[in-house]
Amino acid sequence: MIADRRAPGLAVWRWELALVAVTAVWGATFVVVREAVARVPPSAFIAVRFLAAAALLAALRPRQALRPDRGLAAAGVVAGLALFAGYTLQTVGLQYTSASSAGFITGLAVVLTPLLGALVLRQRPGRWPATGALLAAAGLALLTLERLEVRRGDLLVLGCAFAFATHILLLGRYSPRHASYQLAVVQLATTGVLALAWAGAAGDLRLPGSPQVWCALAVTAVLASAGGFLVQTRAQRDVSPTRTAIIFTMEPVFAALFAFWLAGERLAARGWLGAACIVAGMLVAALGRPAEEPVATPGEYPLRPAS
Repeated sequence: MIADRRAPGLAVWRWELALVAVTAVWGATFVVVREAVARVPPSAFIAVRFLAAAALLAALRPRQALRPDRGLAAAGVVAGLALFAGYTLQTVGLQYTSASSAGFITGLAVVLTPLLGALVLRQRPGRWPATGALLAAAGLALLTLERLEVRRGDLLVLGCAFAFATHILLLGRYSPRHASYQLAVVQLATTGVLALAWAGAAGDLRLPGSPQVWCALAVTAVLASAGGFLVQTRAQRDVSPTRTAIIFTMEPVFAALFAFWLAGERLAARGWLGAACIVAGMLVAALGRPAEEPVATPGEYPLRPAS
Protein backbone atom coordinates (compact mmCIF):
# COMPACT_ATOMS: atom_id res chain seq x y z
CA MET A 1 0.00 0.00 0.00
CA ILE A 2 1.27 3.46 -0.85
CA ALA A 3 1.76 5.58 2.22
CA ASP A 4 0.00 8.89 2.37
CA ARG A 5 2.11 12.05 2.57
CA ARG A 6 0.53 12.62 5.97
CA ALA A 7 1.74 9.21 7.11
CA PRO A 8 2.94 8.94 10.71
CA GLY A 9 6.55 9.72 11.50
CA LEU A 10 7.48 6.02 11.65
CA ALA A 11 6.56 5.56 7.97
CA VAL A 12 8.64 8.58 6.97
CA TRP A 13 11.60 7.37 9.01
CA ARG A 14 11.36 3.99 7.27
CA TRP A 15 11.86 5.58 3.88
CA GLU A 16 14.53 7.94 5.15
CA LEU A 17 16.47 4.92 6.39
CA ALA A 18 15.95 3.32 2.97
CA LEU A 19 17.48 6.42 1.36
CA VAL A 20 20.43 6.21 3.75
CA ALA A 21 20.92 2.58 2.68
CA VAL A 22 20.86 3.59 -0.99
CA THR A 23 23.35 6.37 -0.28
CA ALA A 24 25.64 3.83 1.39
CA VAL A 25 25.46 1.63 -1.72
CA TRP A 26 26.34 4.61 -3.91
CA GLY A 27 29.27 5.44 -1.64
CA ALA A 28 30.57 1.87 -1.78
CA THR A 29 30.49 1.83 -5.58
CA PHE A 30 33.37 4.31 -5.80
CA VAL A 31 35.74 1.64 -4.53
CA VAL A 32 34.06 -1.09 -6.58
CA VAL A 33 34.25 0.87 -9.82
CA ARG A 34 37.82 2.01 -9.18
CA GLU A 35 38.97 -1.60 -8.84
CA ALA A 36 36.90 -2.76 -11.82
CA VAL A 37 38.25 -0.19 -14.30
CA ALA A 38 41.76 -1.35 -13.42
CA ARG A 39 40.83 -4.63 -15.16
CA VAL A 40 38.45 -3.55 -17.93
CA PRO A 41 38.18 -0.43 -20.14
CA PRO A 42 35.84 2.21 -18.67
CA SER A 43 33.79 2.31 -21.89
CA ALA A 44 32.99 -1.41 -21.74
CA PHE A 45 32.18 -1.23 -18.03
CA ILE A 46 29.79 1.71 -18.45
CA ALA A 47 28.11 0.11 -21.48
CA VAL A 48 27.36 -3.19 -19.74
CA ARG A 49 26.33 -1.49 -16.51
CA PHE A 50 23.78 0.90 -17.97
CA LEU A 51 22.37 -1.35 -20.66
CA ALA A 52 21.81 -4.00 -17.99
CA ALA A 53 20.14 -1.46 -15.66
CA ALA A 54 17.86 -0.22 -18.46
CA ALA A 55 16.95 -3.78 -19.46
CA LEU A 56 16.19 -4.68 -15.84
CA LEU A 57 13.85 -1.72 -15.33
CA ALA A 58 12.13 -2.39 -18.67
CA ALA A 59 11.67 -6.06 -17.75
CA LEU A 60 10.22 -5.24 -14.32
CA ARG A 61 7.50 -2.96 -15.73
CA PRO A 62 7.36 -3.51 -19.50
CA ARG A 63 3.99 -1.83 -20.03
CA GLN A 64 4.95 1.26 -18.09
CA ALA A 65 8.44 1.47 -19.59
CA LEU A 66 7.22 1.17 -23.18
CA ARG A 67 4.06 3.30 -22.90
CA PRO A 68 3.91 5.89 -25.71
CA ASP A 69 4.80 9.41 -24.59
CA ARG A 70 5.24 12.24 -27.05
CA GLY A 71 8.57 13.98 -26.64
CA LEU A 72 9.88 11.41 -24.16
CA ALA A 73 12.58 10.04 -26.46
CA ALA A 74 14.10 13.47 -27.14
CA ALA A 75 14.01 14.44 -23.45
CA GLY A 76 15.53 11.14 -22.37
CA VAL A 77 18.31 11.32 -24.94
CA VAL A 78 19.27 14.89 -24.01
CA ALA A 79 19.32 14.04 -20.29
CA GLY A 80 21.13 10.80 -21.11
CA LEU A 81 23.91 12.76 -22.83
CA ALA A 82 24.59 14.65 -19.60
CA LEU A 83 24.40 11.41 -17.64
CA PHE A 84 26.86 9.75 -20.02
CA ALA A 85 29.26 12.67 -19.69
CA GLY A 86 29.06 12.51 -15.90
CA TYR A 87 29.69 8.80 -15.57
CA THR A 88 32.37 8.77 -18.24
CA LEU A 89 34.34 11.52 -16.51
CA GLN A 90 33.82 9.90 -13.12
CA THR A 91 34.78 6.39 -14.21
CA VAL A 92 37.88 7.53 -16.10
CA GLY A 93 38.80 9.89 -13.27
CA LEU A 94 38.72 7.02 -10.77
CA GLN A 95 41.72 5.57 -12.59
CA TYR A 96 43.80 8.56 -11.49
CA THR A 97 42.48 9.55 -8.06
CA SER A 98 41.34 7.93 -4.84
CA ALA A 99 37.79 6.73 -4.27
CA SER A 100 37.41 8.97 -1.22
CA SER A 101 38.46 12.12 -3.10
CA ALA A 102 36.19 11.21 -6.01
CA GLY A 103 33.24 10.80 -3.65
CA PHE A 104 33.61 14.23 -2.10
CA ILE A 105 34.24 15.98 -5.44
CA THR A 106 31.22 14.31 -7.06
CA GLY A 107 29.10 15.58 -4.17
CA LEU A 108 29.81 19.12 -5.32
CA ALA A 109 26.95 18.67 -7.79
CA VAL A 110 24.61 19.64 -4.92
CA VAL A 111 26.31 23.04 -4.76
CA LEU A 112 26.92 23.48 -8.48
CA THR A 113 23.28 22.95 -9.44
CA PRO A 114 21.90 26.30 -8.16
CA LEU A 115 24.96 28.13 -9.47
CA LEU A 116 24.58 26.69 -12.97
CA GLY A 117 20.86 27.40 -12.75
CA ALA A 118 21.69 31.03 -12.01
CA LEU A 119 23.92 31.22 -15.09
CA VAL A 120 21.61 29.36 -17.47
CA LEU A 121 18.21 30.44 -16.15
CA ARG A 122 19.40 33.86 -14.94
CA GLN A 123 18.04 33.24 -11.47
CA ARG A 124 19.92 34.55 -8.45
CA PRO A 125 21.18 31.56 -6.48
CA GLY A 126 20.59 33.21 -3.10
CA ARG A 127 23.03 33.79 -0.27
CA TRP A 128 22.91 30.28 1.19
CA PRO A 129 23.78 28.40 -2.03
CA ALA A 130 26.46 31.02 -2.68
CA THR A 131 27.87 30.56 0.84
CA GLY A 132 27.76 26.81 0.39
CA ALA A 133 29.61 27.13 -2.90
CA LEU A 134 32.39 29.15 -1.25
CA LEU A 135 32.76 26.60 1.53
CA ALA A 136 32.80 23.74 -0.98
CA ALA A 137 35.33 25.55 -3.18
CA ALA A 138 37.66 25.97 -0.21
CA GLY A 139 37.21 22.31 0.63
CA LEU A 140 37.94 21.31 -2.95
CA ALA A 141 41.20 23.27 -2.88
CA LEU A 142 42.27 21.63 0.38
CA LEU A 143 41.32 18.17 -0.87
CA THR A 144 42.83 18.27 -4.35
CA LEU A 145 45.66 20.80 -4.55
CA GLU A 146 49.15 19.45 -4.08
CA ARG A 147 52.03 21.86 -4.60
CA LEU A 148 49.69 24.19 -6.51
CA GLU A 149 48.91 21.42 -9.02
CA VAL A 150 45.54 19.78 -9.56
CA ARG A 151 45.66 16.03 -9.96
CA ARG A 152 44.35 14.79 -13.32
CA GLY A 153 41.79 12.45 -11.78
CA ASP A 154 40.38 15.15 -9.51
CA LEU A 155 39.94 17.48 -12.49
CA LEU A 156 38.06 14.79 -14.42
CA VAL A 157 35.77 14.08 -11.45
CA LEU A 158 35.14 17.82 -11.07
CA GLY A 159 33.95 17.78 -14.68
CA CYS A 160 31.69 14.89 -13.68
CA ALA A 161 30.14 17.05 -10.93
CA PHE A 162 29.38 19.76 -13.50
CA ALA A 163 27.80 17.16 -15.81
CA PHE A 164 25.63 15.80 -12.98
CA ALA A 165 24.54 19.33 -12.05
CA THR A 166 23.57 19.91 -15.70
CA HIS A 167 21.65 16.64 -15.65
CA ILE A 168 19.73 17.74 -12.56
CA LEU A 169 18.72 20.99 -14.30
CA LEU A 170 17.58 19.05 -17.36
CA LEU A 171 15.46 16.76 -15.20
CA GLY A 172 13.97 19.80 -13.53
CA ARG A 173 12.68 20.75 -16.95
CA TYR A 174 11.67 17.33 -18.28
CA SER A 175 10.47 15.41 -15.22
CA PRO A 176 7.17 17.33 -14.82
CA ARG A 177 6.33 16.58 -18.45
CA HIS A 178 7.03 12.84 -18.55
CA ALA A 179 6.62 9.74 -16.40
CA SER A 180 9.72 9.31 -14.26
CA TYR A 181 9.95 5.55 -14.83
CA GLN A 182 9.94 5.85 -18.62
CA LEU A 183 12.35 8.78 -18.51
CA ALA A 184 14.72 6.75 -16.37
CA VAL A 185 14.73 3.82 -18.79
CA VAL A 186 15.48 6.08 -21.77
CA GLN A 187 18.28 7.86 -19.94
CA LEU A 188 19.92 4.65 -18.79
CA ALA A 189 19.60 3.13 -22.26
CA THR A 190 21.05 6.28 -23.87
CA THR A 191 24.05 6.19 -21.55
CA GLY A 192 24.60 2.50 -22.29
CA VAL A 193 24.34 2.93 -26.07
CA LEU A 194 26.74 5.89 -26.08
CA ALA A 195 29.23 3.92 -24.00
CA LEU A 196 28.83 0.98 -26.38
CA ALA A 197 29.64 3.26 -29.33
CA TRP A 198 32.64 4.63 -27.43
CA ALA A 199 33.89 1.11 -26.72
CA GLY A 200 33.48 0.14 -30.37
CA ALA A 201 35.34 3.22 -31.63
CA ALA A 202 38.18 2.63 -29.15
CA GLY A 203 38.45 -1.07 -29.94
CA ASP A 204 37.43 -2.03 -26.41
CA LEU A 205 34.24 -3.83 -27.36
CA ARG A 206 34.66 -6.98 -25.30
CA LEU A 207 32.96 -8.55 -22.31
CA PRO A 208 34.78 -8.56 -18.98
CA GLY A 209 36.45 -11.84 -18.13
CA SER A 210 37.19 -11.27 -14.46
CA PRO A 211 34.73 -12.50 -11.80
CA GLN A 212 35.53 -9.36 -9.77
CA VAL A 213 34.42 -7.16 -12.65
CA TRP A 214 31.18 -9.09 -13.10
CA CYS A 215 30.54 -8.71 -9.37
CA ALA A 216 31.13 -4.96 -9.69
CA LEU A 217 28.73 -4.83 -12.64
CA ALA A 218 26.06 -6.67 -10.67
CA VAL A 219 26.39 -4.27 -7.73
CA THR A 220 26.38 -1.10 -9.84
CA ALA A 221 23.74 -2.13 -12.38
CA VAL A 222 21.26 -3.87 -10.08
CA LEU A 223 21.74 -2.18 -6.70
CA ALA A 224 23.17 1.27 -7.47
CA SER A 225 21.33 2.01 -10.72
CA ALA A 226 18.06 0.09 -11.06
CA GLY A 227 17.48 -0.61 -7.36
CA GLY A 228 18.67 2.75 -6.10
CA PHE A 229 16.40 4.62 -8.49
CA LEU A 230 13.33 2.57 -7.60
CA VAL A 231 13.86 3.02 -3.86
CA GLN A 232 14.44 6.74 -4.26
CA THR A 233 11.35 7.21 -6.41
CA ARG A 234 9.13 5.48 -3.83
CA ALA A 235 10.79 7.13 -0.84
CA GLN A 236 10.29 10.66 -2.13
CA ARG A 237 6.54 10.25 -1.97
CA ASP A 238 6.95 10.64 1.81
CA VAL A 239 10.35 12.31 2.23
CA SER A 240 10.63 15.98 1.29
CA PRO A 241 13.21 17.08 -1.31
CA THR A 242 15.11 19.09 1.31
CA ARG A 243 15.47 16.12 3.65
CA THR A 244 16.43 13.95 0.68
CA ALA A 245 19.17 16.42 -0.23
CA ILE A 246 20.51 16.35 3.33
CA ILE A 247 20.56 12.55 3.35
CA PHE A 248 22.44 12.48 0.06
CA THR A 249 25.23 14.64 1.47
CA MET A 250 26.24 11.43 3.28
CA GLU A 251 27.28 9.80 -0.01
CA PRO A 252 30.84 11.17 -0.03
CA VAL A 253 31.18 10.29 3.66
CA PHE A 254 30.22 6.70 2.87
CA ALA A 255 32.63 6.77 -0.07
CA ALA A 256 35.49 7.75 2.25
CA LEU A 257 34.51 5.15 4.87
CA PHE A 258 34.29 2.32 2.33
CA ALA A 259 37.55 3.46 0.72
CA PHE A 260 39.20 3.19 4.14
CA TRP A 261 37.58 -0.14 4.96
CA LEU A 262 37.84 -1.92 1.60
CA ALA A 263 40.89 -0.32 0.00
CA GLY A 264 42.88 1.02 2.95
CA GLU A 265 42.77 4.59 1.61
CA ARG A 266 43.60 7.32 4.07
CA LEU A 267 43.18 11.05 3.70
CA ALA A 268 45.74 13.38 5.22
CA ALA A 269 44.60 15.89 7.83
CA ARG A 270 44.30 18.58 5.15
CA GLY A 271 42.22 16.22 3.04
CA TRP A 272 39.79 15.53 5.89
CA LEU A 273 39.50 19.28 6.51
CA GLY A 274 38.69 19.80 2.83
CA ALA A 275 36.15 16.96 2.91
CA ALA A 276 34.49 18.53 5.96
CA CYS A 277 34.25 21.87 4.15
CA ILE A 278 32.62 20.21 1.14
CA VAL A 279 30.01 18.42 3.26
CA ALA A 280 29.38 21.67 5.19
CA GLY A 281 28.93 23.51 1.90
CA MET A 282 26.42 20.94 0.69
CA LEU A 283 24.46 21.14 3.94
CA VAL A 284 24.43 24.95 3.89
CA ALA A 285 23.23 24.94 0.27
CA ALA A 286 20.45 22.45 1.07
CA LEU A 287 19.31 23.70 4.49
CA GLY A 288 19.42 27.35 3.52
CA ARG A 289 16.76 27.02 0.82
CA PRO A 290 13.22 28.18 1.49
CA ALA A 291 11.03 25.32 2.65
CA GLU A 292 8.73 25.64 -0.34
CA GLU A 293 11.56 25.64 -2.90
CA PRO A 294 12.25 22.23 -4.43
CA VAL A 295 15.84 21.09 -3.97
CA ALA A 296 17.53 19.28 -6.81
CA THR A 297 20.11 16.76 -5.69
CA PRO A 298 22.41 14.21 -7.33
CA GLY A 299 20.02 11.53 -6.24
CA GLU A 300 17.23 12.97 -8.36
CA TYR A 301 18.62 11.24 -11.41
CA PRO A 302 18.07 7.58 -11.91
CA LEU A 303 21.27 6.26 -10.66
CA ARG A 304 23.20 8.72 -8.97
CA PRO A 305 24.45 7.79 -8.30
CA ALA A 306 27.37 7.92 -7.84
CA SER A 307 29.16 5.61 -9.53
